[in-house]
Amino acid sequence: MTTIDEIVRIERRNDARALAEHAYTAILALLDELEPADWNARTECPAWTVADMVGHMIGAAKGHASMRQSIREQVWAARHKKDFGGSSLDAMNARQVAAHADLTPPERIAQLREIAPAAVRGRMRTPALMRRMRIAMPAAGSVVAGMPDQIVLGHLMDVILTRDVWLHRIDIARATGRELDWDPEADGRIVADVVAEWGARHGQPFSLELTGPIGGHYRHGGGGEQLTMDAVEFCRVLSGRAQGDGLLVTKVFF
Repeated sequence: MTTIDEIVRIERRNDARALAEHAYTAILALLDELEPADWNARTECPAWTVADMVGHMIGAAKGHASMRQSIREQVWAARHKKDFGGSSLDAMNARQVAAHADLTPPERIAQLREIAPAAVRGRMRTPALMRRMRIAMPAAGSVVAGMPDQIVLGHLMDVILTRDVWLHRIDIARATGRELDWDPEADGRIVADVVAEWGARHGQPFSLELTGPIGGHYRHGGGGEQLTMDAVEFCRVLSGRAQGDGLLVTKVFF
């Protein structure tokens, strides 16, 4: 059994780059398997088809690869957030989807494959001074209750953006009825980091057994809630895609 204090957090100085690359490689392998009809399948992200979700990822990756592009998107989102329930995040996501709406599935795959390496490089070279900045997160729009109200930029670049791609792979697999092949080391590492962040956020004692090929047994303190669930379902609950009670009402960003 692993305590959350024993989990080495994902950071630029260790394996953040390798895990970001893994997440893109894995989702591109899944996209290569899709049939034409799969791209119209609805995902668990409201109003998004598989094609929309990939358009979002292309747009996000372009922003990560270019500081100028990122600032341009943020300015646009701030100006138009009133049209998206007051959420600049939702505005930015919608802009990314719309900007790539005319791409065919092969073009979507090609663009994501082309921009992914630059996106990872851009994230990892974020200057140290900027990495310490705290970003306020909107409480409106699609952000579910229980999420943090701010994010440290370095954590966003090293961890959360990788989780975003990682979880969208699950979203697409569920939407298209695909089974995923897991890498127990890389995917299990992402899950363990989620556990550590979740445990630190609520601060309560717990014993958590996550089942499946990327699971593990974790604890914090003595006593507390005892939870047993599938590792992927655990991440879906913490992202707000599925319901949870007790300590599971505490969320983390994906």
